[in-house]
Amino acid sequence: MQSNPAEPQPSPRRFVAPPIREVGLDAVVRWLQLGWHDLRASGWPSLMHGLIVTAVSVVIVEMTLFFWPLLPGAVSGFLVVGPILATGLYALSRQLEQGVKPDTRHVYEAWRRGTRCLYRFGLLLVLAATTWVLFSMSLFHYFVSTDIERPLDFLRYVLLQHDGIFLLWTILAGLVAAVTFAVTVVSVPLLVDRDVNTPLALATSVRAVAENPLPMTLWALLILLATAFSIATFMLGFVVLYPVLGHASWYVYRDIVDVSRLPPRQPVE
Repeated sequence: MQSNPAEPQPSPRRFVAPPIREVGLDAVVRWLQLGWHDLRASGWPSLMHGLIVTAVSVVIVEMTLFFWPLLPGAVSGFLVVGPILATGLYALSRQLEQGVKPDTRHVYEAWRRGTRCLYRFGLLLVLAATTWVLFSMSLFHYFVSTDIERPLDFLRYVLLQHDGIFLLWTILAGLVAAVTFAVTVVSVPLLVDRDVNTPLALATSVRAVAENPLPMTLWALLILLATAFSIATFMLGFVVLYPVLGHASWYVYRDIVDVSRLPPRQPVE
């Protein structure tokens, strides 16, 4: 009896860690300029992201006004999911870079192209944001015994207290923001653009931050300032600043990560 030769088994996919480039502080200015250019070139599909983020932010704040302990965590938690919400903006910049006039179809295609990796990562960020909101609420609820019903109450019994609760919250929020920034700053654009898995994207993002500490720190501070300005303008600043920063983040990724050895992400049929 003759035995059939064993059929060759497909070799497992190997994901090669892409090289990281070092950039100077002047790159931050260029990223912002390119972000503004892409907002103007994309038009409505880009501005739509800013309007949606503004509307969602207003709804979040309005909801927290009925339960003030939710406010700090909800506002800061929104920063955690911000990078994944910019997926469509990365796709628009990708099309512009390829010389294609982008439209809303490319936003939809970006979510389809990202497939499971992008959705899993988005779910992870949502869970992280939810956990942070609940922890933040519990912290204030446990340590602040006075009922907070108005903005002045929040200012008096939380921000101006000398018991260190708000300082503790600020330190914890800073740690959450730093970790989120490190793992998302280039990972989401990388998942949109290239056929890689989530662990490689996260590791690449952390390496990008570690090898460019000064430019990345400045970039993170600009994001915080833009967020603070948008909140101070009753969320209206997000209309323009969110798409500008989203587009600019695409160029952060393109400048720092050498993806020449990584296969492009193919559209889902």
